[in-house]
Amino acid sequence: MKLTFLGTGTSFGVPKLGCHCAVCRSPDPRDKRTRVGALVESARGTRLLIDTPPELRMQLIAAGIDRIDAVAFTHQHADHTHGIDDLRAITVSREGPLPIYGPAETLRELAVKFRYIFDDTIRPLPGTSKPEGKAHPVEPGTPFRVADLEVIPVQVPHGDVTVFAYRIGPLAYVTDAKSLSPEAIRLLSGARVLVINALFRTEHPTHLSIPEAVDAARAIGAERTYLTHLTHDNFHADLEAELPRGIAPAFDGLTIRID
Repeated sequence: MKLTFLGTGTSFGVPKLGCHCAVCRSPDPRDKRTRVGALVESARGTRLLIDTPPELRMQLIAAGIDRIDAVAFTHQHADHTHGIDDLRAITVSREGPLPIYGPAETLRELAVKFRYIFDDTIRPLPGTSKPEGKAHPVEPGTPFRVADLEVIPVQVPHGDVTVFAYRIGPLAYVTDAKSLSPEAIRLLSGARVLVINALFRTEHPTHLSIPEAVDAARAIGAERTYLTHLTHDNFHADLEAELPRGIAPAFDGLTIRID
């Protein structure tokens, strides 16, 4: 299995618009963070996209990705969904609509915001195109399959929004979580690689802080943990140097292989 971090930044991205801090002006390319998204690819070539952040087109181009087999949304917030129209370039070459999975709440909201994608009665004019997607609501703890990938949705708290983490074989992918319940830890334990959100060093009402993410990683016990959804509060190199062994910040374009 291969995991590509398409974007690893918070909802503002890094550099943050209007900010002139040292991190936002950093020449280190690892300190340039677009909004969070990832691509999982199985050994047989099945590609599952997690979320459609606003920079999706440029992220996929940078990663050399021109085909995906399905999308799994974590939740409906703009920084995780508003690149959905970029799927048009993917679906125009498909024979059928792209399967789109996620919490029922998320898919209902997307069907309102982006009705032209999900309403089959809305057809593009001759010579034009639109993204073609088919919504598949999924339930926490109930696996679904994308070809040879088995995906288990794991519900995590994020304010008043339903967010799904995903367990995909040896990978546990958690974003926009404030905490992990014992049931979530049970479902995610045993993963060899953990991806988990880590916002500030101090507590936040809807996100794990960096210390809380480290504690959650220890509870899950993965061999390798990568922090994502990072802000401009830390230089990548400095954060990497201070984190415990086996835990590292991710960065845009990072690709890892998971046996």
